[in-house]
Amino acid sequence: MSAAAVEHPCDDGPEPLLVTANRLAEQHPGYGVEIIGGVITVAPPPDGPHADALTTLMIPFLAAGLHGTESRVLQGIGLWLPSGPEDYAIPDLALVDADFDAHLIENNCYDPAVFRLVLEVTSSNYNSDLRHKVAAYAEAKIPVYVILDRKHSRVHVLTEPGGGNYDRHEVYAPGQRAPLPASIGAAVELDVAELIASGRARG
Repeated sequence: MSAAAVEHPCDDGPEPLLVTANRLAEQHPGYGVEIIGGVITVAPPPDGPHADALTTLMIPFLAAGLHGTESRVLQGIGLWLPSGPEDYAIPDLALVDADFDAHLIENNCYDPAVFRLVLEVTSSNYNSDLRHKVAAYAEAKIPVYVILDRKHSRVHVLTEPGGGNYDRHEVYAPGQRAPLPASIGAAVELDVAELIASGRARG
């Protein structure tokens, strides 16, 4: 997905960013609209291999029993961010506490405190996932941030958020398995080669 910043109209003064973002989402069904650092980004729908990789990523979480009474594995759930008064992100995949629906904040987005892990599968906007969202998720104190970097064929596991960054950043290549912290609620390892293969365009 290639993301582009959007400026809001200013006929009688600027409208709230959330109003602009929601209008853009209505005008472009299937596009990803987010506000990070006070900037609206609009990304086109992901390609098929992106969706394939996302499904492949879900399997070890489901197999570990993490979609149950204590936690839930969800795609496309809104995360309210502390980086700005109207900031929010929609990670590709998230592991949240099972009572997440009691922690709705605004605009169908939920309190960062219920998120155990967020995960992004990169497209052409990989710089956003590897930079802007690292800072945003760290500031929100999301304990674990996983990035499937399809461009560079590797998996990043970021833990120990502090300030605007993660203190621990492990990178795994095909042939390796990426273990996730036990703090997510179960033992999960990601097969990097399998994930890279599922996210690669065919033909």
